[in-house]
Amino acid sequence: MQPQIILLKEGTEASQGRSQIISNINACQAIVDCVRTTLGPRGMDKLMVEAQGKATISNDGATIMKLLDVVHPAAKTLVDIAKSQDAEVGDGTTSVVILAGEFLKQMKPFVEEGVHSQIIIRGVRKATQLAVQFINEIAVKPKKDDEVELRQLLEKCAATAMGSKLINQQKDFFSRMVVDAVMMLDELLPLNMIGIKKVPGGALEDTLLVAGVAFKKTFSYAGFEMQPKQYTSPKIALLNIELELKAERDNAEVRLENVEEYQKVVDAEWTILYDKLEKLHLSGAKVVLSKLPIGDVATQYFADRDMFCAGRVPDEDLKRTMKACGGSILTTVADLGDSVLGTCEHFEEKQIGGDRFNIFTGCPQAKTCTIIIRGGAEQFMEETERSLHDAIMIVRRAKKNDAVVAGGGAIEMELSKHLRDISRTIAGKEQMLISAIARALEVIPRQLCDNAGFDSTNILNKLRQKHAQGNRWMGVDILNEDVADNMEKCVWEPSLVKINALSAASEATCLILSVDETIKNPKSGEGPAPQGRPGARRPF
Repeated sequence: MQPQIILLKEGTEASQGRSQIISNINACQAIVDCVRTTLGPRGMDKLMVEAQGKATISNDGATIMKLLDVVHPAAKTLVDIAKSQDAEVGDGTTSVVILAGEFLKQMKPFVEEGVHSQIIIRGVRKATQLAVQFINEIAVKPKKDDEVELRQLLEKCAATAMGSKLINQQKDFFSRMVVDAVMMLDELLPLNMIGIKKVPGGALEDTLLVAGVAFKKTFSYAGFEMQPKQYTSPKIALLNIELELKAERDNAEVRLENVEEYQKVVDAEWTILYDKLEKLHLSGAKVVLSKLPIGDVATQYFADRDMFCAGRVPDEDLKRTMKACGGSILTTVADLGDSVLGTCEHFEEKQIGGDRFNIFTGCPQAKTCTIIIRGGAEQFMEETERSLHDAIMIVRRAKKNDAVVAGGGAIEMELSKHLRDISRTIAGKEQMLISAIARALEVIPRQLCDNAGFDSTNILNKLRQKHAQGNRWMGVDILNEDVADNMEKCVWEPSLVKINALSAASEATCLILSVDETIKNPKSGEGPAPQGRPGARRPF
């Protein structure tokens, strides 16, 4: 008899071969079913409740994917592509997951029939390459030098990105606001220069865009209400200094002989504090912001001299103020000159809803802005913030790469037709694979119809006919339950969104198809139970 070879630790699970690929594909299908219904303007929202009981209502594919606690190793790749689509382009997170799932679904019969994974992967890669090439050829590039036309393009893209969100009723209002916000940024369009603050109460239309910096009033001491709340072109000092008496370290020990010496120690502390405050006052600064606390003595001191102060300002707000108003964040008051102080045209403290906000406007280097979102419920405002984030990302992308395609399933149908035509010219197995990918692309318009409650078969047949006649921008018209030219209807998306989604979906497909064995190590502490009578005490 041959001795048994034990390679892997006891309790290790290993599964391999074709059945493994099929089971991975099935796991991905289950994930796709979670987000399938959120696609498009008539998509449903998901309510996710975390372990701590925090509820999140969202329509954003990436947010739903992050909150799903996925354990299956192959299905995690779909979560990753949704995250990467969110980080790279901002929108199209649901589409990318649905596409990947559909690619896998169409490839499943080939795997079952015994076609080798590598051949399938080659076919998928070729189809993706042809599709991306075709998008680049047919994308519409508006004239960039025309300011009005560019602005319209950006607003249409923002409105399309918001069409499937909770705030689609107010998309005209928000798309203008988002475009204004992005237009205020510098060439690099940094995302962190757009601050988003949420204030409960009020209606969605009360949301306002501040061309400058706004942040919530910080914790304040007595004497704060005596400070002026409005300034015109003040100088602003940004500090990283504590302006209060330091509490001694618990174990510090000072040995003193008599009361006079003790008095000197106390005086020295006060002198240090007053010295700092005097330097700030003499520098001409009218607004003092600090990352660290500003104590009651300092608050009163500033109030007596008609200066405004705020301590414990969040780091990102301080940095945005620095970017907008100039100056620099100081860690000492030794060298306060005009070169290190910021300035702005107008500063005021204003009541918005139940909170007070410090607002700096007319900043000389204004490459930053703040959106203050109003709304009834906390979840609603969070979802609005996510929707605005998607729209801002889309506008940034569209501003950098200005090619657009028609949304609403139009570009997918055109790609599907294009790949079908090409597949007929190829001999060999790739013909089948490319036409399967072409079929898979139809999932987007079909899902749009299903989510809106239309007869998807009927509408897809109409779309196929229109595209065969050469109407390349025909897509689903959600409002009239029909097909329409989505280029004219202004349902526009940056071509980059589609290219990214296709590439990510095909990469995920290839990755899942190329895995044919899963080996799961046993978790530590889950080894075989110790032998012996249950309940009997083992001798130590």
